[in-house]
Amino acid sequence: MQITPNLLVESIERALPFYEKLGFVKTVEVRHPPDATHGPLGFVILAHGETQLMMQSRDSIAADVAGLEKDAYRTMLYVHVDALAPVREALASWPKVVPERTTFYGAREIIVRDVDGNVLAFASREA
Repeated sequence: MQITPNLLVESIERALPFYEKLGFVKTVEVRHPPDATHGPLGFVILAHGETQLMMQSRDSIAADVAGLEKDAYRTMLYVHVDALAPVREALASWPKVVPERTTFYGAREIIVRDVDGNVLAFASREA
């Protein structure tokens, strides 16, 4: 089984730079509406090694899945990484939800929000 999160965002174009800082690369893109040649992005798939992340604009999801257009939910991703140093460097100037910390269960964490308020907790158990 594989689970791939699909983050709902106001604008993919506005959200992409945050994820590109973390090393994600866009592998699939769909305009909104899907038959548009030049319209805004409605859906993308991002990859970082074997990890995939989907992102869909709120306008696109509203057109695609009736009943979700009024939902204002957000997501929290708990991302296990081998080392925090690359994340720390990539997000050095990015606001943190809390200062970098070590949890009671021994994980070192950096917790941030992306431009749409989705929370990402990067965690490592490196020595």
